[in-house]
Amino acid sequence: MSVQFGICNFDGKPIDPRALDEVRPVLAPYGRDREGYICKDNFAVLYRAFHTTKESRLEVQPHVRPSGAVITWDGRLDNREELISLLARETSFTSTDLEIVAAAYERWETDSFARLMGDWALSIWEPKTQSLLLAKDFVGTRHLYYSVESDAVNWCTILDPLVLFAGRSFEIEEEYVAGWLSFFPATHLTPYVGIHAVPPSSFVRLRLGKQDIIKYWDFNSSKSIRYRTDSEYEQHFRSAFSGSVRRRLRSDSPILAELSGGMDSSSIVCVADDLIANGKVNSMELHTVSYWDETEPNWNERPYFTKVEERRGRVGSHIDVSSESFFDVGVEENTFFAAPSGCGSCREAHREFASCVAARGSRVVLSGIAGDEVMGGVPTPLPELGDLLAQFRLRLISRLKDWALINRKPWIQLLWEAIGAFLPVHVIRTPFHKRPVSWLEPDFVRQHKAAIAGYESRLRLFGPPPSFQENLIALDGLRRQLSCESLSRNPLCEKTYPYLDRDLLEFIYAVPREQIVRPGQRRSLMRRALTGIVPDEILNRRRKAYVARSPIIAISNEWDCLRKLCEELLSGSLGLVNSDGFIHALEQARVGREIPIVIAVRTLCIELWLRSAANSLIFPQVSQVARSHRSPDSRSSLVAKRICLAT
Repeated sequence: MSVQFGICNFDGKPIDPRALDEVRPVLAPYGRDREGYICKDNFAVLYRAFHTTKESRLEVQPHVRPSGAVITWDGRLDNREELISLLARETSFTSTDLEIVAAAYERWETDSFARLMGDWALSIWEPKTQSLLLAKDFVGTRHLYYSVESDAVNWCTILDPLVLFAGRSFEIEEEYVAGWLSFFPATHLTPYVGIHAVPPSSFVRLRLGKQDIIKYWDFNSSKSIRYRTDSEYEQHFRSAFSGSVRRRLRSDSPILAELSGGMDSSSIVCVADDLIANGKVNSMELHTVSYWDETEPNWNERPYFTKVEERRGRVGSHIDVSSESFFDVGVEENTFFAAPSGCGSCREAHREFASCVAARGSRVVLSGIAGDEVMGGVPTPLPELGDLLAQFRLRLISRLKDWALINRKPWIQLLWEAIGAFLPVHVIRTPFHKRPVSWLEPDFVRQHKAAIAGYESRLRLFGPPPSFQENLIALDGLRRQLSCESLSRNPLCEKTYPYLDRDLLEFIYAVPREQIVRPGQRRSLMRRALTGIVPDEILNRRRKAYVARSPIIAISNEWDCLRKLCEELLSGSLGLVNSDGFIHALEQARVGREIPIVIAVRTLCIELWLRSAANSLIFPQVSQVARSHRSPDSRSSLVAKRICLAT
């Protein structure tokens, strides 16, 4: 994952090259291979490369086209062969991804973006029209931020330069904070008013006095895949899933896969081994890394990931988190965090993972994120029942009875739940897990209802199938989650997500819902298709239980310091969090009662993020509030960090 930073003065004012000099040290740790830059007239772009394929090592960026367009590309192009065949005059099989992307843009202009499969972000400067294009892939795996002034724009892969070198102060984007304290913020938001993120599946066109955000691609709701037999669906799934994994094995260095012992990560590893063994990829070695904790009764994954290791005949790296220390977090007190998510990234297990990446020489990490949401990990009948309702199918009654028997619920209750998905929000009772946490200030909640509710949208009875609508809602949640991920420089690696492959998702969204999940058979299609490839112990295991004991233990052990911190919350003084309400919630957790512990940890992340900015002029309102408080207690801040790091 390479990085870029750019400046464009639409008023024609020349760029001072020294503006790039102050950014270089910030970008360098994220792109250690090569630097390239252009600074000409009113345009400048700085690029730092982090190579993951042999083709990328041949790229020279920024790339200047004969037309004068300047293209800066960060990505992995998955459909190289297809595009090369369409661009036979301009490209060949030795062309780099960048050259193929540039040729595609020359041929189809912005229509080319929908043809680019893979994980990517790019910027294109058109000197003839004095316009800038910023674009990202359909799911938003890469970051690209921009800040627009009246006659200029700055953009970057990371937030830090846009914040630290803006030459001005910012206001807190409260909608972002509201999303962070619930179901993640909208993908176009950042924590700073005036700094925006390029949305997934979209491009931003910037010109003097004008800004357009255009969606270039979306899933086709009319696409339908119907076969006669289960085996045909299973064969198609194996092909689509294998293709997704194969694309992400394209690397010229050893690949590291996260292996948790669950079905998602285990399936990726087993399918990757199968591809390598059959010579279907020219990949380097595949290594695994697993976490385990024998002290946690519901989270000892060792018996399961060892089954995968036995099948593949090699033992991976194991990181024991049972004796995790939350005292030596390695974070300086004056560290600036550009976003709240960066406040919990330095625990001991994270350092061990970084050492593992370095020892293996890996640059690509395979992640099982999104498997639950995509493959039917949550065994709910509602999408299928919604389809039957929308189609007015008589089969609805028999399916209601099947699901009622498995779920041990009256079928009339399931029917009401299915109907409720179509009703307006004010008609039905909001589920407990979707209600705002008790310690948020009421005024703050009222002002940002949509963000706190996760931008909830109701299903429509007419139009795309309800299951298709549900799929897009789940995907939107994943996009928001990925948009909050902070780019890591230790370890420096490119994280890839096989379950978020476009071809795979198009297939999953086009097959009948009853193929994905059946009564008593969550992940039905996946289990059937991967029989014989993934160990039976993994395919047939019960759904994993997730717990968060470590933060609760930390709250209990460090209660005095934590209470002192909560009595002087900056987020409380800013009207975001009710300090008394938050203390009460933590007291409940301390005595073993259930609270939304993830949101509690995120609340502490918000507090640490605000404190990291308190000594600067980034947020004048925060600095003013901090001065009115007593001097920040370093021990209390350290305790808060430990609790954040515990998750």
